[in-house]
Amino acid sequence: MVELKNCKKCGKLFSYIGGSFICPACKDEEEALFQAIKKYLRENPGASVSQVSSELGIGIERIKKFLKDGRLEIIGDDGQPALICERCGKPIKTGRFCEDCNRNITIELLRTTEKWDVNNTNKNRDRGVGMRYLTDDFKKKEK
Repeated sequence: MVELKNCKKCGKLFSYIGGSFICPACKDEEEALFQAIKKYLRENPGASVSQVSSELGIGIERIKKFLKDGRLEIIGDDGQPALICERCGKPIKTGRFCEDCNRNITIELLRTTEKWDVNNTNKNRDRGVGMRYLTDDFKKKEK
């Protein structure tokens, strides 16, 4: 179902059908900025975040967002981490979490789904819990 939402960037109303909470125009603008960064990095491999920012006039926070989204990666090590793991604080080169925390989060999610028995619908069916499709035969039995 389509919902109306306000764009987190420009505030305009748009039809939200999933994904990010920004309107198509702002999404196009973001993509154009990313493509400009991508082109610059092809022409200037190994450029720093601050170089890209000053050369293209794009804010460092916006570049960091592309790093956090996993669309860019920092190569080499200049001693200044641009990103830190949001869970443990280790320096990282892309994304939001380091490899160890990513692995641990995945394990924790798997354990949680097993604990909640999310994938085992047969147990719930045996207990009379859940949903079912009402056939004409079932409707007749209920009467």
